[in-house]
Amino acid sequence: MSDKKTKGQERYDELAYKKQNYFSVASKEEREAIFEYAEGYKDFLNAAKTEREACAVAVEMAKKAGFAEYRFGDELSAGDKRYFVNRGKSVVVFRVGSKNLEEDGFRIIVSHIDAPRVDIKQNPLYEEGGMCFLKTHYYGGIKKYQWTAMPLALHGVVVLKSGEKAEIRVGEGENDPVFYINDLLPHLGAEQMAKAGAKIIDGEQLNVLVGGMPCDDEKVENRLKLTVLEILNRKYGMCEEDFLSAELSAVPAYPARDVGFDRALIGAYGHDDRVCAYPALTAVLNGESEHTVLAMLVDKEEIGSEGNTGMQSEIYSDLMEDICAALGASYRKARFASKCLSSDVTAAYDPNFAGMYEKMNAAMLSCGTCMNKFTGARGKSGSNDASAEFVGEVRAMFAREGVVWQTAELGKVDAGGGGTVAKFVAKMNIDTVDIGVPVISMHAPWELVSKADLYSNYRAFMAFMK
Repeated sequence: MSDKKTKGQERYDELAYKKQNYFSVASKEEREAIFEYAEGYKDFLNAAKTEREACAVAVEMAKKAGFAEYRFGDELSAGDKRYFVNRGKSVVVFRVGSKNLEEDGFRIIVSHIDAPRVDIKQNPLYEEGGMCFLKTHYYGGIKKYQWTAMPLALHGVVVLKSGEKAEIRVGEGENDPVFYINDLLPHLGAEQMAKAGAKIIDGEQLNVLVGGMPCDDEKVENRLKLTVLEILNRKYGMCEEDFLSAELSAVPAYPARDVGFDRALIGAYGHDDRVCAYPALTAVLNGESEHTVLAMLVDKEEIGSEGNTGMQSEIYSDLMEDICAALGASYRKARFASKCLSSDVTAAYDPNFAGMYEKMNAAMLSCGTCMNKFTGARGKSGSNDASAEFVGEVRAMFAREGVVWQTAELGKVDAGGGGTVAKFVAKMNIDTVDIGVPVISMHAPWELVSKADLYSNYRAFMAFMK
């Protein structure tokens, strides 16, 4: 039987759309680049488990790449490489291009650097049943039961009564202790397991175990609590009142690891959205451009982009306006000419839960970074919904640079949904579309991505900058 294609098959191949597995079409050299790039990303993940840490690591990377700090009112000229830090929780890294800002606008890539976690309450420390705990309030959309019975690390800052700031990072070192949230043994769990998933563990049961040894003085009322307070005082100068001005988070103590015999995948905490933030950052650090390009690494996306470090803050608009003023450009004109990739993760098709996806329009693992024309829920509620013209423009950019990419939406129409920062950027009258890496087990303490999709995201940003 002949292997020669019929004219009909040839015509179908010419006209039909088919996603490509990036590993299948990558050259040997490109595969090596994919795996090499992933190593830097894993190092970034291990160093940056909170938005503060991600911001600090990004600043250090920018400094090493020759970027200098920018302050409002600074002079700027073409070729300048600068970074702007917003309250230690978000950072904008940018290059000033040679093109006229009023005509060309900014090329903006926005990603968020916060991730779902378990935050420590302001008055958290108590003892009961021979154990000492910290009360918590979870941050972002999590399945609460996933955070029990696993090793946790404690990260954050404490502003002491003296005004000094103590940084805490315990549970990551080989000899560090870790922390723990208790779960109920299955032998007594019949009633628990009969509950709906959202109620298997209640929010007020997410108490972090931090101690179990009483102090020597038998007359002390809370002997276990005093032991913990003594350790905190000795190591960080803390007293209990200092929890009132602290930002502490419990995060998974696991490092990023390769997954699978072929090491094609990465398992880690915080892929959402550092798997997009790292490529955004490295693209601006590594790639030269005639455009003025900005990588905005922002905070608070997981709770609605609120506050003065989230994307709804006017600080980002103020910064762009200040850059325009330094370059003698009209901010209104520059903004109208600007283009943005809102880079956040999307749901990868999972055959174990196939019923939640409409397969024709689902993101496939290792088929490249994924463009979501719209996000939102049900009837596209809360979505930016990019225009066909801008999608076509970005599509042409990727084609010119040979970027392997795909398009998708977040699950079946009525299965749920989600949003990104895209709508907040679009409100500034900036053409914006969502693009990001497909993720398995999104918002779990340990998520999964493909190295091919990570590198495709980086290549997409490099193409966008050109």
